[in-house]
Amino acid sequence: MAAALLARRLAGLGVTVPVHSAGMIGCGAPPQPEVVSLMASYGIEIGSHRSRIASAADLACASLVLAMARDSLRYAVITEPQAWPRTFTLKEIIRRGEQIGPRRHGEPFADWISRAHAGRERKWLLGDSAEDDVADPAGGSLRAYADAAAVLDRLVTRLVELAWAAT
Repeated sequence: MAAALLARRLAGLGVTVPVHSAGMIGCGAPPQPEVVSLMASYGIEIGSHRSRIASAADLACASLVLAMARDSLRYAVITEPQAWPRTFTLKEIIRRGEQIGPRRHGEPFADWISRAHAGRERKWLLGDSAEDDVADPAGGSLRAYADAAAVLDRLVTRLVELAWAAT
């Protein structure tokens, strides 16, 4: 859901950057019917999407790796250690982006990400964090999926405001 919502927000600004979805488990599975229906209510078609596992190559070439929870962030950093400076939970990059301020007009994206990364310590990868993790609605009610989609939509909107609105 996050990737689809982010791609839609970026397209709305005319920003053409690739947005891909990959995770730690499940390869080739279609989205849950609840998710397909819910994303359709946002005007997004995801029925053809299939899950895939993030590879070291995926992570190495990404300018930004977003995880919904610390366990996924840990997986990314263990899979491709060089991705650490560009790998955040969605909530963390927003929090850090609000601390450093929005990307300045003309500022390279990589420079803004470097500023957001400054001062981070790998020990913060340990444990779970209500502050950093987005609740996973998998297996829950349709209401849980709708609530998660609303949270993700707000979060990706804020990320786009911070990282791309000035471009």
